[in-house]
Amino acid sequence: MRFRSLAALASSTAVATSLIFAPSPAQARTAASAVAQDDLLDRLKAIPGLTVVSESQPVGYRFFVLTYDQPVDHRDPSAGTYQQRITLLHRSADAPVVLYTGGYGLAATPAPSRTEPTRLLDANQISVEHRFFRPSRPAEPADWRKLTIWQEATDEHRIVQAFKTVYTGKWIQTGASKGGMTSVYHRRFYPGDVDGVVAYVAPNDRINHHDRAYDRFFATVGDAACRTALDEVQREALKRRDRLVPMLEADAARNGWTFTKTLGTADRAFEMAILDTVWAFWQYLGTSDCATVPPASATDQDLYAWIDRVVSFGFYTDQELDYYAPYYYQAATQLGWADLAFKHLRGLTRHPGLYQPNAVLPAELRSWHDPRPMLDVDHWVRTRAQQMMFVDGENDPWGAEPFTPSMRDSYRYVAPGANHGANISRLSPADRDAATATLRRWAGVSATAQEAQKAAGIPDDDMLQDRRRSMP
Repeated sequence: MRFRSLAALASSTAVATSLIFAPSPAQARTAASAVAQDDLLDRLKAIPGLTVVSESQPVGYRFFVLTYDQPVDHRDPSAGTYQQRITLLHRSADAPVVLYTGGYGLAATPAPSRTEPTRLLDANQISVEHRFFRPSRPAEPADWRKLTIWQEATDEHRIVQAFKTVYTGKWIQTGASKGGMTSVYHRRFYPGDVDGVVAYVAPNDRINHHDRAYDRFFATVGDAACRTALDEVQREALKRRDRLVPMLEADAARNGWTFTKTLGTADRAFEMAILDTVWAFWQYLGTSDCATVPPASATDQDLYAWIDRVVSFGFYTDQELDYYAPYYYQAATQLGWADLAFKHLRGLTRHPGLYQPNAVLPAELRSWHDPRPMLDVDHWVRTRAQQMMFVDGENDPWGAEPFTPSMRDSYRYVAPGANHGANISRLSPADRDAATATLRRWAGVSATAQEAQKAAGIPDDDMLQDRRRSMP
């Protein structure tokens, strides 16, 4: 037998070794995933000012809680910084990114969830806590003059620019209610940041005192019998003020509620709750709930309990209103609010001018309203905006003054019979298909993306605050 050369022997040994120790396909995928994960973490850590607070790994995803250093004043970066909280739900570096602006704060302990656009696109999702919602607030004493729509839009602009170093796909921005408004304002100031916007149930209060759109809404929503019954509940509650306010005071004593920093007294808090009752009914309930409206003959206890279920007396307290101070400050200074006449309650109210945001703010935060920002945004959306989609609910009070999109690849859809929870899934079949196709076209994904999201096991996020309150 002839011996093979040393080179041949070495070659055969290498082949044998590779056959013995070659990784299985599963091992190869695991190794590749580990490399990709390390690469993602490295890319995140390479973003200046970004801190990875925590990470978890739900099936098919990675979920990060992050903070990002932001200037308190983007016009004067030397004025200091604050840390803005962000979460990242990562699926793939080349998948689309949904920028979710909730308009309020993130949960105290954020957990992974997906908005409707994220599900429809099988996308990554970046969720942003709005500036001045704790803990994303500059150090005290904070300069609340820096809480403007432009400052927040510039926060989001910096976030998009930072994360475009990680993601190569298209970007879609979304939000509901105040979050929908926030997404519109970002688009107004930085139209090149994202490839499309889906704004859900986003009100557009252009001029508070020069229209009666909200009053017209309440005069026509639902049927006449339900409207009459709801008006009568408000009237009856105010007539029984002397008996119902002590019930609120007793609840306050039991729960440690106070009124001194915001509304001032239990009587003013009671009146505000009654003024809000019909709004809250249509915002969170609907025609199927008209049968629950108590009659004028209801007992004090039944009347109080029903109003409490619909609007929550506890909301109109210092303890609850503290969280929403940034929203009310924005409403007072720029966003506007619903200005209602309450003609059916004349002679029964005691506190003129109560139904406005300054009434629920601490005295030091009360401010004058500047209508110019909303007039500017409204004009821009009507005439120049591109790739914007608005989804409203037919029976949602906040839809009484909607955005009117331009003819530049922009659309508005109304979900039949829907309240403030309107979304694409609740549209008519034709509108739902059209809206979904448009969203996917903007994001550059195929129709098969929807099937992939069904097995993810991550909960849905309706993008609304978990409450029955009457602000957007």
